Amino acid sequence: MKRKLSVFNQISLDGYFCGENGDLSWAHKHSDDKEWNDFVSGNASGGGVLVFGRITYEMMAGYWPSKLAMENDPIVAGQMNKLQKIVFSKKMKKAEWQNTLLINGNIVDEVKKLKSMPGDDMVILGSGSIVSQLTDAGLIDEYQIIINPIVLGKGRSMFEGVTNSPKLSLRDTRQFKNGNILMNYVTA
Repeated sequence: MKRKLSVFNQISLDGYFCGENGDLSWAHKHSDDKEWNDFVSGNASGGGVLVFGRITYEMMAGYWPSKLAMENDPIVAGQMNKLQKIVFSKKMKKAEWQNTLLINGNIVDEVKKLKSMPGDDMVILGSGSIVSQLTDAGLIDEYQIIINPIVLGKGRSMFEGVTNSPKLSLRDTRQFKNGNILMNYVTA
């Protein structure tokens, strides 16, 4: 059975996955919605392999293993630390966060290999340049996109530079009280 590769990202109403200068603080507002918090905790409790680019990896590795993360969100922090992680980077020499495999090779070739091997499904978090490269190569099977009710005006799209647009089919949606909407697309 082929391993599945998914993307799970939040975007602003105007389509940015990060704001100007990489700002992600907007994605963590409206956390007073119990349904949303339960969804985030439940989502983090699933298995799989987390996939990152260097910038997202460094941001995640700088927070989730910390005492603050364990105090603020012990369920998500515990799972983020426990899960297997893959970081793609040509610049990094060593990955310090537990359970992390560093891959310096060609991302498209490496993901093709990973998808053909037995193992848990993989999910990309953040990592816009990886999402765009793997979208262009037709290697992403599912896009789980949270639309956040905010307009940023400036930022980065996770699809910058994509020239080979995949054909997508909407599998389901879910609306949360805080205004976030999950849109789940699979490649057709």
